[in-house]
Amino acid sequence: MRAEAQAATQRVQPAGALPDPVLRVELMNVNNYGSDAGFNLLPSRVGETKYTLMQTLPAWGKRDLRRDVASAEAQQAAARTSAAWTELAMRIKTSYARYYLAAGTERITLEILDLLARIEQIAQARYAGGLVTQQDAIRAQLEQTSMRAELIMFEAEKRQQRARLNALLARNATAPLAEPRGLRPLPLVGGVQVQELAQRARLSNPQLLAEDARIRGAERNRELTLRNRYPDVSVGISPSQMGSRITTWGVMVELNIPLQQTTRRSQEAESEAMVAAARARSEALANQLVGDLGENLAALDAARNTVNLVTSQTLPQSEVSLRSGIAAYENGKLDFTALLEAQRQIRKARQDLLKAQAEAQMRLAEIERTIGEDL
Repeated sequence: MRAEAQAATQRVQPAGALPDPVLRVELMNVNNYGSDAGFNLLPSRVGETKYTLMQTLPAWGKRDLRRDVASAEAQQAAARTSAAWTELAMRIKTSYARYYLAAGTERITLEILDLLARIEQIAQARYAGGLVTQQDAIRAQLEQTSMRAELIMFEAEKRQQRARLNALLARNATAPLAEPRGLRPLPLVGGVQVQELAQRARLSNPQLLAEDARIRGAERNRELTLRNRYPDVSVGISPSQMGSRITTWGVMVELNIPLQQTTRRSQEAESEAMVAAARARSEALANQLVGDLGENLAALDAARNTVNLVTSQTLPQSEVSLRSGIAAYENGKLDFTALLEAQRQIRKARQDLLKAQAEAQMRLAEIERTIGEDL
């Protein structure tokens, strides 16, 4: 990103460059009054042709200031390009996390369907032995039907996320996309690091870099406006041609006199207001970034804590509850409603784990967009 900004700066007009010279050609006596020749526009066939070549020499310091203004605008454009790429990277990371969530939810649902099929077989075996009513097997079938309906929605969600990812990657919406295999490891960041990350954002966030370039450009433009109090000088030479010969030479000097004080003071006030507006905009953006960092870091901490809680307690407890529930139902010590509740608890625990992992990845993507680089 910084290399792009430097390359854009190098394309700016160098400090020693002058404005382009102006060449003016005046055809005098084109109707050839006083001679037998008629109207003509060829320089060698009119009464007189006057050439004027003029070069403007700006007052001292103006060329450097104009170069600085152009350089700041180039840096601002490069920073905006970097901001666009950073935004695109964030959207890709977020879409991948959602794609992972959709695919994982679909996988969990298929696994729970297999579990319900086994529970249904147990219920049918117990019904065949006259130990339970037929209602248990029917409820197992209804639970599977409900989950198959949910599976249709999960498959549609996965296709939508696949199409979104392909669009972000500039691929055909229906292009094949591999199943997500895993997520990035979470860096060791927390809410206590807001100030540290805010400092990194001030140094590398593309939007802040663009605002800094805007401030520099406004300050240089203000100085240039103040320099307009001093006149510019234009010098030129004027050869005159009669027929095919250069007969006379003239030298000229032109000086613009800045007499319009009201207009000049208004321009100076405008440039000063532009500097103040750029600084205020930069400060507001910096405060917003700090607030976004704090919010996303807090959400990242919450998601990480949720992952740890579900992994270490909720999920193992739900698995133990399900295994013991199946064994108790087979032995007639647990009713079917409690067994269904046990499978719902393990399904919810696995989905909560998946959602917390995806949420952490999306918050991480937001943080990386804010600081302008990967953690």
